[in-house]
Amino acid sequence: MNPGPARVAARAMSLASPERDRALARQVVVRRLLALDEAGSLETVHVWIAADRAGVSLRTVWRWLAVARDTGQVVAEPRRRVAFAFTDELWARLSDLGGNVKALHRWMEEHTGEVAPSLETGVLPSLTTLYHAVHCEQRTGRVLAISRPAHAHRIPERYDRALAELALPGTVDENGRSTAPAAENGAGEPDGAPDQASPPPLGHGVRLYVPGAHVVSTRQLGEVTEALAHTVAARGALCVYGDTGHGKTVALRQALRRLPRRVPVRHALVAVKPALPQLRAALLTAYGLSAPSLTNRTEAADRALLGALQQPGVLVIDDVQRIAAPELDYLRLLVDAPRTQTSLVLCGAGAERTLVRAPALASRILTWQHTPRLEAAQVPGVLRMFHPLWDTVTDADMRQADETCAHGNFRTWAKVTSHVYAALDRRSGTAADRALLTWACARLGPNP
Repeated sequence: MNPGPARVAARAMSLASPERDRALARQVVVRRLLALDEAGSLETVHVWIAADRAGVSLRTVWRWLAVARDTGQVVAEPRRRVAFAFTDELWARLSDLGGNVKALHRWMEEHTGEVAPSLETGVLPSLTTLYHAVHCEQRTGRVLAISRPAHAHRIPERYDRALAELALPGTVDENGRSTAPAAENGAGEPDGAPDQASPPPLGHGVRLYVPGAHVVSTRQLGEVTEALAHTVAARGALCVYGDTGHGKTVALRQALRRLPRRVPVRHALVAVKPALPQLRAALLTAYGLSAPSLTNRTEAADRALLGALQQPGVLVIDDVQRIAAPELDYLRLLVDAPRTQTSLVLCGAGAERTLVRAPALASRILTWQHTPRLEAAQVPGVLRMFHPLWDTVTDADMRQADETCAHGNFRTWAKVTSHVYAALDRRSGTAADRALLTWACARLGPNP
């Protein structure tokens, strides 16, 4: 039975990204481990971290390293074709069943109508074929996501040092400091980090445009974190401003996540040019108050808001440039009340120009924090921490693309990464070189 073109295309799309991610992960971790091996500082903890970040077994990484030492090859060998290949959905089902192959085979027989059309052959495999397919998947390094206890105690200090030496994407910041604090057994993962084989292109609520990307802790992010901590401690107001795409919202969200848990954070979502009743409703909703019943009752709504603002915490309003001057003055009246203990954080592209129209509120801003574009010297290092595919691209090619297209705009670089990633998936054997970067930049239009 020959599968139709649509089924083959769907099959290729479902497998391309995970296989590509595993190949990129292998290239990155093997290069980093070889560098440590040549320096004479390779330890087992380095290999353990590399296996954990790549989503494969410890034995698989040792095998990768042995092949690289003998042949100098860091890319994956051609995958042996078997009569049956697992889809991501079936592999996830096997993980849910605790790795029980017989149970998976029974489930497939019970759901033949929905399982068979998704298979390349269109026919259910035998139990023997299923066992063989699982064995082949595990030999290539694919790991079942089954909870298992740690086999040994790991010293946190040693773990953090190994993280910094490996410098894998998503584990260290721009200065080489660990961003993945060790848990009690020293094997902790960064909270909410997108480290699966093919995760959705989101990190901490921020669109990253490409699977396998990581939010990067840059120097600009550190400055926002410091400014926010000072403002909250002083119970003041903070304005985070800068051009679009420079990472204001990303930096602010990361900074808010680093506040102590006892500090409540409220986000007010405002519409474009909201009238005073709409702004009041957004603030009431942020504090969990009854907006429908209080919106048009001015005195009762103001009393409720003033009461809520008496509690220490943070009120965040993003895209503050949407708010007109009279409504901004209403915010000033709220935060300027004698008993207000809440810190106000305003963020947006052009926020500093917006606040000029409300001088009374602007004069009460404790800290003005500008988020600049990435500097040319930062680009190569930041991109390699952002996604593994940049590990094989030269600094000169990245700087040339930044000078002609991205201009230090992180959002633009995220979109370029997405196009390069898709091109590498579609065209086997393609290298991420200057020609491919030029093509990806052209996909962003005349004004990227």
